[in-house]
Amino acid sequence: MDPLDIGRWQFGITTVYHFFMVPLTLGLGMVVTFLYLRYIFTKKDEYKRMTKFWGKLYLINFAMGVATGLVQEFQFGMAWSEYSRFVGDVFGAPLAMEGLFAFFIESTFLGLWIFGWDKLKPKVHALCLFMAVLGSWVSAYFILVANSWMQHPVGVEMVDGRPRMTDIWAVLTNNTALLTFPHVIFGAIQVAGGFLVGISWYKLWRRRRDGIDIVEDGKVVVGDAEVGGRDKTDYKVWFRSLRIGAIVGLIGFSGVALSGHAQAQLMIHQQPLKMAAAEAACHDGTGFSVLSISSLGSQDCDKVQAVLEVPGALSFLAHEDFTTEVKGVKTLMPEYEAKYGTHLADNPLYGERAGQKINYLPLMEVTYYGFRGMITLGGIGALSYVYVLWVTRKKGTGTVPEAKWLKTLALWGIWAPFFGNALGWIFTEMGRQPFVVAPNPEGDPSILMFTAAAVSPGVSGEEILFSLIALGTVYGILMVVEIYLLTKYIKAGVVAAMPELVRSEHEQDGEKSGHDKRDVLEFAY
Repeated sequence: MDPLDIGRWQFGITTVYHFFMVPLTLGLGMVVTFLYLRYIFTKKDEYKRMTKFWGKLYLINFAMGVATGLVQEFQFGMAWSEYSRFVGDVFGAPLAMEGLFAFFIESTFLGLWIFGWDKLKPKVHALCLFMAVLGSWVSAYFILVANSWMQHPVGVEMVDGRPRMTDIWAVLTNNTALLTFPHVIFGAIQVAGGFLVGISWYKLWRRRRDGIDIVEDGKVVVGDAEVGGRDKTDYKVWFRSLRIGAIVGLIGFSGVALSGHAQAQLMIHQQPLKMAAAEAACHDGTGFSVLSISSLGSQDCDKVQAVLEVPGALSFLAHEDFTTEVKGVKTLMPEYEAKYGTHLADNPLYGERAGQKINYLPLMEVTYYGFRGMITLGGIGALSYVYVLWVTRKKGTGTVPEAKWLKTLALWGIWAPFFGNALGWIFTEMGRQPFVVAPNPEGDPSILMFTAAAVSPGVSGEEILFSLIALGTVYGILMVVEIYLLTKYIKAGVVAAMPELVRSEHEQDGEKSGHDKRDVLEFAY
């Protein structure tokens, strides 16, 4: 049982799983901050309710994200000790900054926001939330700095076979990181927008199905239910959340598209073979492949057939003209072999792979369809946001169609930006293979590390498989818990975060007299 293959599966599964939580935390935190500021400056009750409800879901997801993220660092020492030894002198600084600075700010101010309701002045309380969200964004930046160095190593020199940092500013301002960060943030913003749209659509649809809101002569008549806090303000919560979510989603999509275009241009210079594989571009050319097919699992360019291609589009994406050819796989492979070698060195680190021929071509099925998958899912999300703004555009209409299939589509649509983000990371990491630290074409060609040399030499495949099964089981349980909690509180609505909306007069009198029997942490969600 090959420890390298099992280790890669383990790291891939746990990382993608963790990244389902990360974009929602980054994006939803920003939205909740905006809603809270709107409440402070307008004093409108619906914004307070929106802050409380979406803030509760934000905190649930934040807690799960922290729990699943801790495992990533343990894996470095467990299954990837050689990798850790190679990059340690570089990664030490940004990861220490992430843990000691960014995460400290994030957790401290989030605690103040959770426990500061009715204790801190509103603007100070809002500042605490803003600082917590800012801390999460800064934390993300330091993580992306480390990842970007693996994609494009800078600011180091080789000393005794290991890269040693010589310029921390070059590492922190790596042009790869400077483009990756906004791309990730805008992707997170789109995730938050889709989250608001799907849930708000469902809640408005439920009000309509339950007969609380009705439509007469093309206009909504907002009702007022006696139970569950589903009053007229509750309607405003979901209607405004729906439109805000659509606007946020469109902002996120626009940012993803622009930053993604810049990333692709940079990638063609830094990792040209990754981009060639993403286009299934076997030969030099100018056309963008909309659809290409080949035998499943085949890495043979002679078996790749372009079914639909847009002439000049690839040249425009790469060079912003329609005539400059982009190098294909057959041109790039000899260049890689001439620069980085044709066979793995006869080194004990490579184990049984020592001396094997190096295949520099990433799995084309993964890079090709992953690249198109993230674009397609992002585009589907953007179209749905435009549709939401269109159907709610008329003043006085203010609700969603009663079709059940549209409600189901809205709920499933929540997942589109999540999977788009996941496919983007799969493309980024799988496209870097066979390197775990890809070489910088303009730097020292010795600063690279093949994935085959990164795995821990003293750990067997069976041991890593055991940890994979154990971690997979724990992660599966955590997934069930998160989905259960989110579903429970989404169905309950605003009253899940503000039980005082439905608390009896007797209970409220008890609170005033100092005999509050609620859970001591109820106010903190």
